[in-house]
Amino acid sequence: MVLLRIRTREGATGLGEGVPMSLRGGTSLEGVVSDLASWGTRAVAGSPDTAGMCSPARIAVATATADAEARILDIPLHKFLAPDSVSRAVMCNATLTAGSPGDVLRQAEDWAADGFHTFKLKLTADGGVAQVQAVRSGIGDTARIRIDANESWEPAEAAAKLAALEPFGIELAEQPVAGLIEMARLRAGSPIPLVADESVSSAEEAAEAARLSACDAVTVKLSKTGSLDASLGGHLPTYLSSALDGPVGIAAAGHVALTLPDAAISPDLAHGLATSRLFSGTVASQEASLTGPLLNLPGGPGLGVTVDEEALNRHRL
Repeated sequence: MVLLRIRTREGATGLGEGVPMSLRGGTSLEGVVSDLASWGTRAVAGSPDTAGMCSPARIAVATATADAEARILDIPLHKFLAPDSVSRAVMCNATLTAGSPGDVLRQAEDWAADGFHTFKLKLTADGGVAQVQAVRSGIGDTARIRIDANESWEPAEAAAKLAALEPFGIELAEQPVAGLIEMARLRAGSPIPLVADESVSSAEEAAEAARLSACDAVTVKLSKTGSLDASLGGHLPTYLSSALDGPVGIAAAGHVALTLPDAAISPDLAHGLATSRLFSGTVASQEASLTGPLLNLPGGPGLGVTVDEEALNRHRL
């Protein structure tokens, strides 16, 4: 990930973060850094426009700028973005990495022991039903299970798998197939609500998804959309998820989550922002923290994140 730190002429500091989406065909780490270096030169010269930059670079700038402005106003970032928003913890799901049924169940049991009750299973082209069955049997009927195939299923395969998974009470399925056209065809016969991820990165694409009836909701990664407005024009319900963000990105997404109305797809819908548990270290001395499934945003103005300079230096590439 790329950490951006800006200092305004008023002396305020702002933090931003961009996560390259190169594993999904997006801009590389080097490309994000190049965009931000060029932007820095333009910004110092008085032209801070982000047009033409990749989305991870744009969100780093947008977050750092908003963080600095909120710090100047001495208000939390979510209040800067939406004055009527209310400070509260953000409900999160557990994120289970792909693996054998036994391995996935063990992960679920570890998260459940800490109070999580919504479990997101990453399913590959080879896996699916057995992993879900293991988690449902092991965790119980009250657990919410959602699945994410990251476009890895072919249309006919996806239809068959969703039909086989339906008896296990699946809350939603994220991006089982590629493209909005195939999503719309699949949704027409799907017993499980479908959520777009890779197929929707903008308000225009959300409008097209709604027009096609391609999905029931959209999950928003800030580094994918490049914007702190996660409503995507209000065309569909949205919720936040992580691109394996660091502490700045997670705090930003948590603040943005507080600006959204409750998603209509499910009561008490959990956001995918508990991924800090997947990291062995941090570059922050103050950041969002987890109490079970609840993401507690750090106190103070702006993001509330404080960088640990020694830790930052240890983790530099």
